[in-house]
Amino acid sequence: MQEKYIQEDEIDLRELFKILWNKRFFIISFTAVITICSIVYALLKTPIYEAKVLFEIGEYKLDNSTSNSKVLLDNASQLTKRLEVLYIDMVKNLENQGAVITSVSVPKGLTNFIEVKVEGISNELLLQKMDEIKNYIQQEHQNTLNDVKQRREVEIQNIDTRISNIKNKEVVLIDRKIELQKKNLEDYSVTLEAIDKSLKNIQNINPSLAALQLMQKRDLSNFILTLNMQIFEMENKKDELETTVINKLIEDKNLLQSMLLPHNYRNTQIVGDVAINNNPIKPKKSLTVIVACITGFIVSIFLVFIMQFIQNFRGEKND
Repeated sequence: MQEKYIQEDEIDLRELFKILWNKRFFIISFTAVITICSIVYALLKTPIYEAKVLFEIGEYKLDNSTSNSKVLLDNASQLTKRLEVLYIDMVKNLENQGAVITSVSVPKGLTNFIEVKVEGISNELLLQKMDEIKNYIQQEHQNTLNDVKQRREVEIQNIDTRISNIKNKEVVLIDRKIELQKKNLEDYSVTLEAIDKSLKNIQNINPSLAALQLMQKRDLSNFILTLNMQIFEMENKKDELETTVINKLIEDKNLLQSMLLPHNYRNTQIVGDVAINNNPIKPKKSLTVIVACITGFIVSIFLVFIMQFIQNFRGEKND
């Protein structure tokens, strides 16, 4: 029984190969036509090139401390989303685009870099699209840098105004107060001397009046002492304003001026060169032709079997 099955299988396989052999010219012709069509398609299809570029997000120095602290001009993830909306989502339905952005991503493990991929029909259009993206990012980040510089310039102006107010107003006002207090002090000192002379004259003549003048002398002495203390405090305050406060303001001003130097600011820029592949990524001509040839060969065999099945079915129906 098993030998019978084997014989039938052998007969079936022989029959199949016989069918394929008889239709060999059809198979070859069909496969050749499909292959030729794929070659024509690959040759006529507009080639698509790809370019990659890596942007390093700009930064500015926060201060001149030893920690060398810096602030990024943008968040990589947020910048990626903005570029996707502007250059992918909003233009995906536009026709006749010579170059389009296909992806914007943040390289793994990096927070100050973004990678942009562009596809286009020529390398020139790829470079133009890259320049368009670069100009957009740099203009946006330059505005941020300008704002930072402007804030620091305003702080410097405020410091200058504060120093001018100290020199021309506060110190002048203190000098006037000191001058007035010293004048009052001289008057009180003259009055105190007069009381001393009067006290010597009436001490033996009128003890009651002498006691009153003695109390007046004591109060006047205390008041003179208070005036001296006030003058001392105002002179200390004046000295503090002219030295400590102004020196601190000048130090802050010098720090801000040093932070305005160009090396403390860096705009977003392209790292290295734009990576352009001189060979088109689409269509893959060799792969297209090979796949078409194999597909055409398989389809032709399938068609041969279908035609043979139809032929056998009609023969059996006629019988």
